[in-house]
Amino acid sequence: MNGYFYGWYFKSQSDTQTLAVIPAVHGAGRNRTCSIQFVTEDGAWTVTFPGDSFYQSKNEIRIGENRFRKCGLWLDVNRLGLKVKGHLCFEHLSPLQYDIMGPFVLVPFMECRHSVYSMRHHVNGKLQINGKDYIFQNALGYWEGDRGHSFPKEYAWTQCFITEPKGEVRGSLMLSVADIPLADFHFTGIIGIVFWQGKEYRFATYLGARVVQKSNRTLLIRQGNMELEARLFESTKQALRAPIHGAMSRTIHESATCKAFYRFRIQGRTVFSFTTDQASFEYEY
Repeated sequence: MNGYFYGWYFKSQSDTQTLAVIPAVHGAGRNRTCSIQFVTEDGAWTVTFPGDSFYQSKNEIRIGENRFRKCGLWLDVNRLGLKVKGHLCFEHLSPLQYDIMGPFVLVPFMECRHSVYSMRHHVNGKLQINGKDYIFQNALGYWEGDRGHSFPKEYAWTQCFITEPKGEVRGSLMLSVADIPLADFHFTGIIGIVFWQGKEYRFATYLGARVVQKSNRTLLIRQGNMELEARLFESTKQALRAPIHGAMSRTIHESATCKAFYRFRIQGRTVFSFTTDQASFEYEY
C-alpha cells in the first residue's frame, strides 16, 4: 500500500513579511492524520491533528477549528509551543487556463500530482503566531497544492511575484523540476507558469520543455522560442515535513524569502530580468 496525501499551500506576502500556511491530510496503512505547517522568514512550525478532524466539501477544507476557502482562511491553533489566531481574506484569484498537469492528469498511479489554484491574488487581514503579528494590507497571495503518495525524491521548486522597481506588480511565476518515476522508468518532469501582464506563458514537459541546466542551484528551461532561468543565490532554509508513502516522515527545506535571480526570454529578447530578496525556493538536489 502506497498511502496517500493531499496538501494545499497558501502563501501571503507583503513588502516586509512572508507567510506560508500548508494544511494537509495523510494516510499510511490504517493510520490517517492531519497537519498544518506554518513557514515564515524567521521559522517554521508544524502542528498535527487526528485524522477525523479533517473535513472537505466543495467550498471548504477544515482541520479542527481551522478553515480554508477560496475567499480566505481562518486559523485558531493553541497547542504547547504554538499559538496561531487570525483571518486572511483573498480576492481576485488568478486561476490557470487549464490544469498544470495537462494530459498527465489522466495518467494513473503517479507519485505526485501538482495543482495551481491562483497565480496571484490580493490578501488582507492579520494573523498572530506566538505573539508576533503578520499583517497583510493589499498584499499578494499564491495558492497551489499536491496530492499523491510521496514527494519526488529529487526536485526543485520556486515561486516569485514580479514587481517593478517602483513596486508595481506585473505578474508572478512558478517553476518545478522533478525526477518522476513512472512504471519502470524515470524522466525529468517540468511544469512552470509565467503570469505576465495578464497573459499565461506555460512551460511543461508535455509541451516540449527541456532542462538545459540543473546545477549550482540554477534551473534553465527552454521550450520552443521561450527560455526561463531561476537561480538561487542566498537561502534561509526552514525545515518542513513531507510525505513518503503517505507518512510525513521526510524532512525538506524551504526558503520562504530568499535572494534569487529570474530571467524570461522570448525569441532571444529579454522580457524581464531581475534579482529579488522575496523569492520562495526549495532545492532538493
